[in-house]
Amino acid sequence: MIRITDLALPLSHTEDELKQAVIQSLKIRASELVNFVVFKRSYDARKKVDIILIYTIDVEIKNELDHWPKISQLPRISQTPDTSYHFVAKASANRSARPVVVGFGPCGLFAAFILAEMGYRPIVLERGKTVRERTKDTWGLWRKRELNPESNVQFGEGGAGTFSDGKLYSQVKDPNHYGRKVLTEFVKAGAPEEILYVSKPHIGTFRLVKMIEQMRHRIEELGGEIRFQQKVDSLEISNGKISGLHINNGDFLPATHVVLAIGHSARDTFQMIHEKGVYVEAKPFSIGFRIEHPQSVIDQARFGPNAGNKILGAADYKLVHHASNGRSVYSFCMCPGGTVVAATSEPNRVVTNGMSQYSRNERNANAAIVVGISPADYPEHPLAGIDFQRALESKAFELGGENYSAPGQLIGDFLDGKESTEFGSVIPSYKPGVALGNLHKALPDFAIRAIQEAIPAFDKKIRGFAMRDGLLTGVETRTSSPIRIKRDDKTLQSINTAGLFPAGEGAGYAGGIMSAGIDGIKVAEAVALSIEGKI
Repeated sequence: MIRITDLALPLSHTEDELKQAVIQSLKIRASELVNFVVFKRSYDARKKVDIILIYTIDVEIKNELDHWPKISQLPRISQTPDTSYHFVAKASANRSARPVVVGFGPCGLFAAFILAEMGYRPIVLERGKTVRERTKDTWGLWRKRELNPESNVQFGEGGAGTFSDGKLYSQVKDPNHYGRKVLTEFVKAGAPEEILYVSKPHIGTFRLVKMIEQMRHRIEELGGEIRFQQKVDSLEISNGKISGLHINNGDFLPATHVVLAIGHSARDTFQMIHEKGVYVEAKPFSIGFRIEHPQSVIDQARFGPNAGNKILGAADYKLVHHASNGRSVYSFCMCPGGTVVAATSEPNRVVTNGMSQYSRNERNANAAIVVGISPADYPEHPLAGIDFQRALESKAFELGGENYSAPGQLIGDFLDGKESTEFGSVIPSYKPGVALGNLHKALPDFAIRAIQEAIPAFDKKIRGFAMRDGLLTGVETRTSSPIRIKRDDKTLQSINTAGLFPAGEGAGYAGGIMSAGIDGIKVAEAVALSIEGKI
């Protein structure tokens, strides 16, 4: 097939106009066009009145080989690359050794899925519950202020990505098109087909629940095994090689190939592997607040008179500001038409995150506004970032009233440095509740000053961003893992523990559903090649 890139058409174009643009781009007759499909569709909204749709189109024409010498000289034309997935290995019929995957978030899910497709019958150990059960436990915190430390937004089938916006895009380099494999399998599991071509695909929480169940069933059909409520207490390591795992304070599972896909909040597991001598190092992460505006304000600022257009949907944003104190402030995990959610996994701590459904039709838009920090900001120890996070989360619990309500402050009051006492036009979406006060007490001074400077700067890009009765809710501390479990670039095994494959967000190698899924595929391939003695 032939690929056309950067094909621009007005937002209001018809299907026939798209077809005619394809024909004109290739300089062929209409009768020579066999078929075309949209590979990617994005938009350029810099001119709000005249928003443009930008297409990448794959085209099939008659006698393509005859036409190619001439067509190949045209601008923005290339041959369609092969984006299908190709397995790197296949388990032999008598293969008895079974790889183990620890964690069943997006990374562990795809690691297990690919290993199962290759015939290796993986065993998955997930400390939390099935996605339906964990949903009930998660609502227990949101509605009843009852936290289950082993079944919540962070732990359980689907991982933290289940309770999110379900964003399926990433900026990671992907020369092998692993991301296409992720999207294709999600569509097979029930995701809308549009995720294959829209520029910023998302699914939403409710659809993710059903999809994850379908993928779990497929792993099981292929011989894999998913064991829930199985917490890994310790690793058995001998002569620098992993030989098994101690589980649930007594059980032992022999294993020579272990994928460690534990997510960014498995702090007790981070502690355990560090104590066992697995190499761990501190890495940068970010801290901040959730910010809420009426979604209509964001739509109007981004799309102007085209706000509400079905193709554009609810508007999002991505913002960065370099503050005068040297700190970078940026928006993270923006959730159009979503809600702010309680995301703690530890008692007596408050953590915020964002979530939305596929429809993105809730009243408020929300995003994390966070400040980058580095290991230089806390004591020199590989796990000191965890203590840094915990101190902020405990302080937020205290400021919120010690009942899992989150501390909050109106944007105007935050900028003025005075306490908030009543809500304005923006009603908080966070459950179980928001206690108004002064968020200046919730973060270090350098972070407060940087965010105070960033919000007015963001208002110059998104009109209304600094609206005085917009809302800040704290604290956001789980943007990424505070550690990296360093691995060899070639084998993807721990640099000092053979057979241990650190993967995904918890290991410091991903950030979001898509990049975590991609890393899961990469690590599954490395496991298979190691089992077969090819690396």
